[in-house]
Amino acid sequence: MAGKVALIGTGGTISSLGVDGFDVQDYSRHGMILDSAGMLDRYPRLSELCEVVAVPFPPVLSTQMGFAEWKLLAETINGLAADPEMAGVVILHGTATLEETAYALNLGLTCELPVAVTGAQRPSSAISTDAEANMVAAIRTVLHPDARGMGVMVVLNEEIQAAREVTKTSVWRLQTFRTPDFGVLGHADAHGVEFYRRPMRHHTVDTPFDLAGMDGLPRVDISYCHAGADGTAVRAFVQAGARGIVSAGFAPGMTTPEELAALGEAVAAGVVVMQSTRAGSGRVNSLTGMRAAGVLPADNLTPQKARVLLALALSSTADPAEIARFFATC
Repeated sequence: MAGKVALIGTGGTISSLGVDGFDVQDYSRHGMILDSAGMLDRYPRLSELCEVVAVPFPPVLSTQMGFAEWKLLAETINGLAADPEMAGVVILHGTATLEETAYALNLGLTCELPVAVTGAQRPSSAISTDAEANMVAAIRTVLHPDARGMGVMVVLNEEIQAAREVTKTSVWRLQTFRTPDFGVLGHADAHGVEFYRRPMRHHTVDTPFDLAGMDGLPRVDISYCHAGADGTAVRAFVQAGARGIVSAGFAPGMTTPEELAALGEAVAAGVVVMQSTRAGSGRVNSLTGMRAAGVLPADNLTPQKARVLLALALSSTADPAEIARFFATC
C-alpha cells in the first residue's frame, strides 16, 4: 500500500442516511449522519486502496459551514502533514458550500499535503448513490504523485477540479460541479488518475494567509444585482458593519446606476467593494464607472469565491492596492 490517507467526515449528503433507497431529496430531516469511521465501516473496500485513517470531526450541515469549521479543518490538516507516512487528505463535505470550503482551504492551508474535497448528490443509503465512487476517486487522486502542488482539489463524478474555479451548477444532477471557463484539471476514472493542467494562481504555502492562525474573519456581504436594484441591500450591509462587499452584478460586471451610487457611498465610508458578476463565467475588468466609484474588479471569481478571498485579504490589510494584488494573484 502506498502511504496513508486521512478521511475527514464533515457531514453532508455523502455521509447521510435516508429511511430507504428511494429517500434521495429530503433525507436530511432524519439527522442520520455517519462520521468518517462509520463511512469506512459502510464502505470497507476503501481500505483496499491504501491505509485509510478515520479522523474525527464534528458533523455539520454544509449550510452551516463557515469560518469556525474552516479553521478547525486547517488545524487538523496541518497537523496531519507532520506524519511522514501521510500521503494525502480526503474531506467528505456537503455540496451546498463545498466550493467555498475548498477555496478557503486552498488559500489558508500552510502545508503541501494533497487535499481532495468530495461529496455526493445522493445519500449513502440511496439507490445508485455516488458516495463510494467519489470517495474512491478522491483517494486515488491524493495518492497520485502529481497531486502534490495542485492546491486543494474537488473530486466528484470522476473529474478533478481546481478549488478556485469550480462551482456547483445543478441542483440534483451528478455532473453538478463544473469549471466553466477552463475545464477540469484531470480525470480519476477506470483508466486511472491523469492530470492535464495545473493551477497558475497562488495557493496553500504560496499565499500569505493562515486559517489556523486566525481568530475570525471580518464581515463581508454579497449584494446580488437585479433589474431595478436601488442600493437598499448595499446600504443595509454597511449599516450592519460590513468591511467588504462583493457586488454580484450584471455581466460583464456592472450594476444599475442606483446600486453603483450606493457602492460608491460604501467605498467612501471605508468599505472595500469588489465587482463580480452573477453570470457564472468570465472575467470582470475595471470599467470607467467602477473606477470612478472606487470599486475593484474581482477577476473571474464567482461572488461566493470573491467573498472568501476578500474576507481573508481584509484580515491583514484594508489597502485597496494590496487587495487588488491578491485578486490578481490568488
